[in-house]
Amino acid sequence: MNIKKVIMVIIVVIALVIGGLALWYNVSISEVDKKDTNKIQVEIPIGSSSENIANVLKDNGLIKNKLAFKLYVKLNKVSNFQAGKYELYKTMNVEEITKTLQTGKLFSKNQITITFVEGKNINWYANKIAEETNNTKEQVFELLENKEYIASLIEKYWFLTDEIENKDIYYPLEGYLFPDTYSFNNKDVTVEEIFDTMLKQTENILNEYKDDIEKSKYSVHEILTIASLVETEGIHPEDRKDISSVIYNRLKVKMPLQLDATTYYAVKVELGQRDLYQSELNTYNPYNTRGPRMEGKLPVGPISSVGKVSIEAALNPNNTEYIYYVSDKNGKVYFNRTSSEHNSTINRLQKEGLW
Repeated sequence: MNIKKVIMVIIVVIALVIGGLALWYNVSISEVDKKDTNKIQVEIPIGSSSENIANVLKDNGLIKNKLAFKLYVKLNKVSNFQAGKYELYKTMNVEEITKTLQTGKLFSKNQITITFVEGKNINWYANKIAEETNNTKEQVFELLENKEYIASLIEKYWFLTDEIENKDIYYPLEGYLFPDTYSFNNKDVTVEEIFDTMLKQTENILNEYKDDIEKSKYSVHEILTIASLVETEGIHPEDRKDISSVIYNRLKVKMPLQLDATTYYAVKVELGQRDLYQSELNTYNPYNTRGPRMEGKLPVGPISSVGKVSIEAALNPNNTEYIYYVSDKNGKVYFNRTSSEHNSTINRLQKEGLW
């Protein structure tokens, strides 16, 4: 064998070794399991070295190889790992894991964020989930109709009670999914995970008001129902405690609430989609506060998602004698104590072209 052939063989062997090492490295820093979306909680102690972190991650099945992890950290000059508790996934590769441990925030190249807006109903939320993830609107409603699933949530969360299992309620989680911006690992996130994430945030919020809720003569379900009415009726946050007072004052004197938003919800028509028919206003429905047999009654459940301001308004309304309110075309709200004052306000708004 001449010298050229020897050199060629050596080059080929070196190339194979380098190629093999590169393949091993790339495979070793990839995700452990693309399908396992279960959260794994780990704790990184203060002062942990890359060796310590590699041990923690390997022990929890989050990386394939400790040496490959340490090589990645060295080659990419990764530093400033933050001590603390983390929820990680086997679907995360080493890059995603190290970014998370550096920032304290879940990182993924495929990460998505979904913003759920205050005052929107389940139908809007279902459409949003279908738009932003690989789930369909039908899957959202199928889960909401799953009685075993709903029962499991009632066992899990203190603020969910058997009131949401009432046969007259359209969607048991209406009003319970806290509106906020949420991050998820990728578009394959399940509806269950989305709901669980939102319910945990609801729990965080309601825990602040738990004492007030327990002292109230109304159940948490009724408080959230009132909050949803305040949310849909009060465009401006500063009006909401007065709107809340009108609701409580009407309930106290056994008057019907007569809120159009509840009739729209009852007939499953979106606000602003069209005008209501008189027959819809006059038909009994446990959501329709303009219908018969609803004197002094709340709707059977919330009609929208609720933000913190509306929850506070429902729990701490202003102390007023208001029984009526009306909004002008610019959204300004006018409050009155009597029907004559109310009618006078409407007449004035009509004359001023604000009706």
